[in-house]
Amino acid sequence: MLGYVTGGERGQADLVLAEVAAELRRAGLLVAGVVQVNEEFDPDRPCHMDLHVLTGAEVIRISQSLGSLAKGCRLDPAGLARAVGLVEHALEGGADLLIVNKFGRQEAEGRGFRPVIGQALASGIPVLTAVNTGYQAAFDEFAEGFGVALTCSRDAVLQFCMSQAKGLR
Repeated sequence: MLGYVTGGERGQADLVLAEVAAELRRAGLLVAGVVQVNEEFDPDRPCHMDLHVLTGAEVIRISQSLGSLAKGCRLDPAGLARAVGLVEHALEGGADLLIVNKFGRQEAEGRGFRPVIGQALASGIPVLTAVNTGYQAAFDEFAEGFGVALTCSRDAVLQFCMSQAKGLR
């Protein structure tokens, strides 16, 4: 099953996924994947984006500092690739659930965590991610009707995960 969070305020999905991941781990589930934590440091500049790897203590910065006048994409592809590799490796040991911080531009274009999501689903591991409206069409095409939309609410997302987690079936 492929659950995805939509809606909410800026950054709310990141917080919900992180809270749910922590709750599932406290419940004894083996949760693989990453959650995003944004570090605000200057109200006039974009935040730092870090991925916390759920099966270890790794924190990987996936944003680049392009300067105060930059308008382009700040994603650091090398940082993202490193996180993807760590999650792929973690999945080799099995998991009850995979959480991916978002299905974004990289995934819409066939890169990023997209292959890992497919690998997990093919192995029967349920997946949780977040999708913003700009990538909804690409996600829908990828999901082929198997995506389950979830409101950006801790309780709704936790209920979905607990009902789907491989370790509870």
